Amino acid sequence: QVQLVESGGGLVQTGGSLRLSCAASGGTFRGYIMGWFRQAPGKEREFVAGVTWSSGITSYADSVKGRFAISRDSDKNTVYLQMNSLKFEDTAVYYCAAKPSEVPSRNRGWYPYWGKGTLVTVSS
Repeated sequence: QVQLVESGGGLVQTGGSLRLSCAASGGTFRGYIMGWFRQAPGKEREFVAGVTWSSGITSYADSVKGRFAISRDSDKNTVYLQMNSLKFEDTAVYYCAAKPSEVPSRNRGWYPYWGKGTLVTVSS
């Protein structure tokens, strides 16, 4: 059974940085796409970034492009989200997700595996 555990959230000031981690277990992740999504209060859960495990190819939502970077460490079975130049509107619960297919998708419905989330709060 695939399990995803996020860590690294917290309180940061506008313009600051945080690095989120997602420890993945219960499977081999070649052939997967790993994604980060976020959900702000009163809003839908939205795609933030994704990485194809085997190739390292990445994709980003326009709202975070140039500020966030997703990566994976195959030896540690961990996916990271480096978040720089944080803005107030980045405040949300951030979720790690996994999709057992390399077909790119930003639709949360195609990701069957989810972590419980980690809260990021950006103060203005």
